[in-house]
Parts: sequence; structure tokens; C-alpha cells
Amino acid sequence: MSSLIRCDGLTKQFGSKTALQQVSFELQQGDIAALIGPNGAGKTTLFSILCGYLPATGGQAQLLGHQAGSSALFGRIGALPQDAQFDPGFSIGEQLQFYGRLQGLSSKAAVAETSRVLTLVGLAAEAGHKAAALSHGMRKRAAIAQAFIGQPELVLLDEPTAGLDPANALAIRQLISQLSGQVSFLISSHNIFELEQLCNKVLYLDKGLLQASETAAVQSDAPHYLTLQLEQESSDSLLQALKLLPGLISVQQPQKKQLVLRVQRDLADSFDISLLQCLAANGWRYRSLTQGQTLEQKLFDIA
Repeated sequence: MSSLIRCDGLTKQFGSKTALQQVSFELQQGDIAALIGPNGAGKTTLFSILCGYLPATGGQAQLLGHQAGSSALFGRIGALPQDAQFDPGFSIGEQLQFYGRLQGLSSKAAVAETSRVLTLVGLAAEAGHKAAALSHGMRKRAAIAQAFIGQPELVLLDEPTAGLDPANALAIRQLISQLSGQVSFLISSHNIFELEQLCNKVLYLDKGLLQASETAAVQSDAPHYLTLQLEQESSDSLLQALKLLPGLISVQQPQKKQLVLRVQRDLADSFDISLLQCLAANGWRYRSLTQGQTLEQKLFDIA
């Protein structure tokens, strides 16, 4: 599989401040990758370098086999800046057509491409409206439409669902999932639970350093995890009963009503049945039982 993004020792300094420090990672084509971290972690700086908006101070960043900012990437990468805005004097259709022309499309092709991307985000009927006439969610979807002009191979989305209501956020997640077979994504967000639904690889950035990198791949000899969400707080008697179940390696309690069970992989197929039978026999009610750890647990070593 060919490399999508490769960063080697990527560093960015603004005067005496180091925004990125020796960041190295590699993503493959077809990945939907998440970039997470607290405010000021360096996420937007990394995005800006990958898009060619900023030069790196040190190290290298390659996208699709070319240096970030290379003319060879023209039209192959789309991006949504975090605070993307539309000019209030023009309709969104006119502005998207202008962006299409900037990418080298003919006037006729830019009109057709504008219609395509607005249909993609469910805004075909709003092409003639100015941004001020649209809701916040619609403006966000229109900004995302801009990132898909020209059918790029790689799309970088910086906080695509920030400030959106649940319905609009769901629509954007569904769009990303729908296009994932045709387009590779790198998505920055503070919503770790949202990213867990979308992404097969996660990069955790903090204070300019890459702190962790998690993938969905599971080694055959790795322990199996179950996350149990209870209706009530767990008790000592519950914990003692669970520890008697064959195959249990350990049990951790990241929250009062949540247990993470680490299980021998060769006994994992029968363990969940034994677990449910144990709960039912003792009258302990549960809300959900899910395979694996949550992304939050993996990254922050909660279990």
C-alpha cells in the first residue's frame, strides 16, 4: 500500500516557541486518520504545513509522494480550515465556482463541479443564497463542499463538526463514511467519541509532540477487551464474582458505572456468554456490553 502522508522529524518554530517538535508518522492510502489533542497542541500548525500554507522549520512532510506545498499536489488535496468563512457579498454557488476556476477548471466545468459538491452535502437548493441567509450548520456544510472540489485524493478537515447540532454533525459523519472508499481523510477534532466511529488510525498530539499513535489493527495474540456499562455503580460483590470467571485477566473501573475487562483472547468467544450469565444470575443490570476498549481508554491508558 502506498504512503498517503509521511512526516519525518517535522519541526516548526515561531521565534522562541516550538509549535511542533520532531513529529514523525506515516499514513497509508485509504486511511481515515484522526488528529486529536488539547488546544495549543500544534494540530492546526501541522495541518497548515501539510497544506503548504506554512513552511516547516525542520524535518520533512510528504503527501502522496511529494513534498508538502509542491505544485505536483495541485488539485489532489482538499482542505477545510478551522474557521473557514464565505464572502458575504456573493452567493455560495458563485464562490464555489470561483474556487473551481482557481483549480484550473473551465467556467462550464466549475459550474458542474459546484452543483456536484453542493449535492454531496445536501445543499443543491441553496446555491443561490448568500452565507448570511444560511444556518451555521449549512455554512459549515458549504465550507466542507469546497474541500471536495476537483475530487481530491486526500482531504484534510480541521474541526469539521465544531459548533454543530447533532443532526448536522451526524450528516457530516455520514458523508465522510460514505466517501471513505474513494477519498482518504485526516480529520482534526476535539470530539474523541465522534472520531472513534470514523477513523482507523489516531494521532495524539500534545505540546507539539506526538504522544501516541493508535490503529484499529489487533494482533492475534493481543488481549481481548470488553467494556461493560452498568445501570448502577459496581459493588465489591460484583467485582469478586467477575474475577472468578474463566479467562479474565484483569478488571479496571475507569468510571463508577463502567468496567473494562481484559480477557484471554483464546477464551474470548465464550467469555461474554459467561459474563452475561453471571450478571443475570445475580440480578445485576447492565446498559451495554461492547467489544474492545474505547479510544479514550486506549490513548489515556485508563484501563
